[in-house]
Amino acid sequence: MSGFFGCVSHKECVPDVFYGTDYHSHLGTKRAGMAFYNGELFVRSIHSLENSYFRTKFEDELGKFSGSTLGIGVISDTESQPITLTSHLGRFAVVTIGRIDNLKEITEQLLEERVNFAELSGSTFNATELVAILISRAGTFEEGIQKIHDTIKGSCSFLILTDHGIYACRDKVGRTPVVIGKNPHGYVAATESSSFTNLEYTLVRDLEAREAVFITADEVKTVVLPGKKKQICSFMWVYYGYPSSYYEGINVEETRYNCGAALACRDQDELQNIDYAAGIPDSGIGHAVGYSNRKGIPYKRAFVKYTPTWPRSFMPSNQEMRSLVAKMKLIPNKALTNGAKIVFLDDSIV
Repeated sequence: MSGFFGCVSHKECVPDVFYGTDYHSHLGTKRAGMAFYNGELFVRSIHSLENSYFRTKFEDELGKFSGSTLGIGVISDTESQPITLTSHLGRFAVVTIGRIDNLKEITEQLLEERVNFAELSGSTFNATELVAILISRAGTFEEGIQKIHDTIKGSCSFLILTDHGIYACRDKVGRTPVVIGKNPHGYVAATESSSFTNLEYTLVRDLEAREAVFITADEVKTVVLPGKKKQICSFMWVYYGYPSSYYEGINVEETRYNCGAALACRDQDELQNIDYAAGIPDSGIGHAVGYSNRKGIPYKRAFVKYTPTWPRSFMPSNQEMRSLVAKMKLIPNKALTNGAKIVFLDDSIV
């Protein structure tokens, strides 16, 4: 998974892009980057997050972006990005979220046409660079966006930073959310609406599946019409999404609470004499609270999560390491677990 944040403003947007991107840190643990246009130049920075947090990597670099009123940022579990490119469309930068299932097929075709690739993700092609190249081969940005939809199999939402605004595009079946926010100075586009609140943006709307908009400081204009099919990933509500976020107008934490309450109704007769309900942190907490309130039993924190040095447990490539990470970062509180009859809830049971 990944998350992005883009801003176009009448005033300097560097702090908003920095903090807005940071609010997506729960969506990625591998790499992060930001790109800005300062009125004269595109300035980009990319760092690995595998040994540190977003803020510690980028905080000392904010000065070099000073004065910029257009910018994008991304937290990624995949390749290095943003990608910057110069073409007949001008200089632009791209960030992406998604999975391109036919990446190999497309890159092989482009290589036969003598197109060059400069960026690598390990030993494979950089999917964001591929998107940037496909856009650059079209007559306009709008045509390039349509080209992405027509060419890519899988899912790809993206932001395109130009010298006069930002294109925001949701993937063709809407698997990943893209939301628009507004304040008196301009507009933002992001994966998580939870990034808006403390930056004092109000939620305007979700983009529809396949829809693309062009964002300036004064308006958001649809440039590619929505498609007819939508298939958003329900895992956003159940696991990935931040509790205070909304997708399609539905709050994440409220959804988890309601899922837990529904499970309690299902278990009304089967599970008796339960001492309390407990959630596997973090996403299981909302489920457990909903369960305990509906069933009329206490909620307690039988497990606490230790996060400073451990990544997500499903990220390592082999099962042995995944099991180790899951064990090391979830610490049981034996004062609560010894001799207790507990219902545990996490996202996998919903």
